[in-house]
Amino acid sequence: MRPALITIFLVLLLDQWLKLWIKASFPLEEHIQNFGFIELLFIENNGMAFGLELGGIWGKLALSLFRVVAIGFIWVGIKNLIHNKAKKGLIIATSLVFAGALGNLLDSTFYGVLFSDSYRDTATFLPEAGGYAPLMMGKVVDMLHFTVTWPDWMLFDLGGSEIFPPIFNIADAAVSGGVIAMLLFNKSFFGEGNGDFSIFKKKKIIVATEQTT
Repeated sequence: MRPALITIFLVLLLDQWLKLWIKASFPLEEHIQNFGFIELLFIENNGMAFGLELGGIWGKLALSLFRVVAIGFIWVGIKNLIHNKAKKGLIIATSLVFAGALGNLLDSTFYGVLFSDSYRDTATFLPEAGGYAPLMMGKVVDMLHFTVTWPDWMLFDLGGSEIFPPIFNIADAAVSGGVIAMLLFNKSFFGEGNGDFSIFKKKKIIVATEQTT
């Protein structure tokens, strides 16, 4: 259980620290810092990873409820992986997905209640007039933006355009990293039964006992 808990704790700590610092220190769409090929650019989105969205109030509520259910299933899967003595790498990869999903759920669940709107001004924590959105209807804070562009000679009119335009956060990166690790190390994690996810289900462990006469 320790590798899973450490992974989840570190991802949530880094993710929430960066989000809270940006939310409490900068107005929306502020260019905060450029680190060469990556910059910090404060935006918010209503929906899924990398700025994707489900439209309207019902879409937002459905996404939040889906996250809650999905996180519950992933947590059960982690416990079953540990019970089944799965590879440590698979446990860590699944824990990355869990932590990333939980990190974004915290934003959408609580940030709307805890903060005022960031539009044109720095958000206020616990404003007297109340937050900018009800419980579970808040926005997800994004800030990581790759600035690498395609070379000018690139085909299909891609020259000069960004290779990876979406703006994302540490939670998004954790989810993507966990999934990519499962794909890259599929055979190592799942053995010869590639794509066999029965390892996520709790199995009976049969202990062989030596019979004596």
